[in-house]
Amino acid sequence: MVNVGLLIRLEAKPGKEADLDNFLREGLFLVEEEPNTTAWFAIRMGPSTFGIFDAFLNESGRQEHISGKLAAALAEKADELFTRLPTIENVDILAAKLPQFKKSDYEELV
Repeated sequence: MVNVGLLIRLEAKPGKEADLDNFLREGLFLVEEEPNTTAWFAIRMGPSTFGIFDAFLNESGRQEHISGKLAAALAEKADELFTRLPTIENVDILAAKLPQFKKSDYEELV
């Protein structure tokens, strides 16, 4: 079961909403390389407000993700895309229902 997660809130600069949207969609490919990231969601909460929610089995998985390729790419693009630094919250997961997808299942959905 997943036990810990991250909740990240991102605010796009005016005119950069589409760029951030595309960046997050492409970020999926970086996260797929992380075997200890159990679940990852890029979300849009409003016209310029985006977020990421991800879940991990344990703290080491969370730390691995924080120092991974997507985090590095986000840091590199921060000045270009964000009005302010992302808000990052560590969360404890109390209960979860996760789908059991294979990669081929996902490819059929997109």
